[in-house]
Amino acid sequence: QVLFALNQTLLQHESLRAGSLQAPYTTEDLIKHYNCGDLNAVIFNHDTSQVPNFINTTLPPHEQVTAQEIDSYFRQELIYKRNERMGKRVMALLRENADKSFFFAFGAG
Repeated sequence: QVLFALNQTLLQHESLRAGSLQAPYTTEDLIKHYNCGDLNAVIFNHDTSQVPNFINTTLPPHEQVTAQEIDSYFRQELIYKRNERMGKRVMALLRENADKSFFFAFGAG
């Protein structure tokens, strides 16, 4: 799976560099969605996600299965579990330091 992910990532970057693949979003798009609170449109959309997307209909069926497994793993680890860990840390800090004020800033994925 690691080799598959690395090869797919390198192919995507080579295609971007060669101009045969266009980035589906701009920095301005990311800022607009962030400011509007519409992160699902950017973060969880397979076409524009910051999470690597290995799902490609041109892959052979057995590689599509591998791609789906990797995609699910990345979303679980890089988004959902990360958010859960951060939430638990924030709650622990607040409970342990009820007399203090905090400012928390979180990225958009």
